[in-house]
Amino acid sequence: MKGECTTLLTDERLIDLAEVEAELSAFEARERKRLGVPEVARQWHDPQPGLFTHAQRAHTTVLVGGLTMLHDRLIEAALTSLGYRIRALDCPDNEAMQIGKEFGNRGQCNPTYFTVGNLIKHLAHLRDAQGMSVEEITRNYLFVTAGGCGPCRFGMYATEYRKALRDAGFPDFRVLLFQQQGGLRQSVAEAGLALTPKFFMALLKCIVAGDVINAMGYRIRPYEIEPGATDAAIEECRMIVSGALANRRSVLRALRRCRRVFARVAVDRLRIKPKVGIIGEFWAMTTEGDGNYRLQRFLEAEGAECDIQMVTTWALYSIWEVQYDTRQRMRLRRRDVLSGGPAQDSSVRTLASLWLVEHALRLWFRVYARLLGLGGYKLPDMGDLARTGHGFYANELRGGEGHMEVAKLIQYVTHRKAHLVVSVKPFGCMPSSGVSDGVQSLVTARYPEANFLAIETSGDGAVNVHSRVQMALFKARAGAQAEYEQALAETGLTGEAARQEYSRRRRLCHPLHYPRHRTASTAANAVYELASRN
Repeated sequence: MKGECTTLLTDERLIDLAEVEAELSAFEARERKRLGVPEVARQWHDPQPGLFTHAQRAHTTVLVGGLTMLHDRLIEAALTSLGYRIRALDCPDNEAMQIGKEFGNRGQCNPTYFTVGNLIKHLAHLRDAQGMSVEEITRNYLFVTAGGCGPCRFGMYATEYRKALRDAGFPDFRVLLFQQQGGLRQSVAEAGLALTPKFFMALLKCIVAGDVINAMGYRIRPYEIEPGATDAAIEECRMIVSGALANRRSVLRALRRCRRVFARVAVDRLRIKPKVGIIGEFWAMTTEGDGNYRLQRFLEAEGAECDIQMVTTWALYSIWEVQYDTRQRMRLRRRDVLSGGPAQDSSVRTLASLWLVEHALRLWFRVYARLLGLGGYKLPDMGDLARTGHGFYANELRGGEGHMEVAKLIQYVTHRKAHLVVSVKPFGCMPSSGVSDGVQSLVTARYPEANFLAIETSGDGAVNVHSRVQMALFKARAGAQAEYEQALAETGLTGEAARQEYSRRRRLCHPLHYPRHRTASTAANAVYELASRN
């Protein structure tokens, strides 16, 4: 090589790079002329149909969805109290998936088909069943969806929605994107949706209240004596909390009322049930419908107790990400040009603010949980999860739940919190597949006692998934039975004696009482508790 990279030395001769560039340019010009391609290529542009202004708020219904049905209904009530017209969509079903595949691009992930199809299904119902014109729907409705993170195709949701809506006959329907990092795109919706502290406080109330009620339901339902009593209690609590949110009354008093509602559900904690931890891609592990083959209800029907993940945990993870990145930036020598001041000063203020937000959110959760009677439940320590997972999955890698999914499995095993851990991911999900199919194989090799199952959802594989779950539950049931028998042996109780003692202890058999954790089996923990109180 000689000169300023203008020649290239090969085995035979010096090649003039400028000559090569000229030859390539000439070839490109000939091909453009032959194919009829213009000299200046027009770049693709994703149009933003319409705006949502403050003046439109009175007659515009904002469609929302994507969390559990309880969360969505609470959000509907809370934002209605702020002057918005809110409608929570129904839980996506297989019909929605088929509609999503009909109008969506090929190769999308499962949540895309379900959620896109669910929106089109609702709009088609407004048009075909209620007789609204497309123009009326476009003028009076819009949809807010979440953005994505890292390599997840979830980040293309807004574009996918617009493509499918255009092909389905709603070309000008408005879709607003709420980014997981950065919030709502203000250039699109700053006038219509006022992102005030009151707005975010209302959302957080819904998230935390929905979490504690859902957690209570999953804690009680497997042990209810009267089938359906827990679901009836959850529905009554939804009405109570929704009424408080819609009328701006105290959510704290509403949760105390809900405590009395759950206290009426009779339970039997001595039923031997395997505990199943559900982790994985956020939407797939959170939805309660056909999107994950109704996994939670299927597990309970098979005699298992589900340990679900809280939406609040995802909020804490988002806070941790900013904290981690800020600490990394503090190691840089250059000034923080974005803040206009020294990196150290800016970073310290950011970390202090995040510390306050994190501890306020944790306190908020503890207060709500205590008022409802959800005792003994602790939100995970994000720093502990980061340290646990870092040896298998770098904390710097983002997308999906990142290192959290790895760390959760390790903690489920080492802390004896579950007999089976199921990781749910959509078909072709890049972030989650890399973890559950790749990294978790190393984790299970290091922890051979782990009973781990990764399942993939595509919308039409329910029989296969349910069959695999049933096989994994066989080992989980054996583990729960072994723990129960070990508890009896260590305490010197018989099964009959334990049941007689349990029925005699009114406090221990109270629906809101949950045995202190010692092992994964709730029944075994109840036996240990009975013996310790003799």
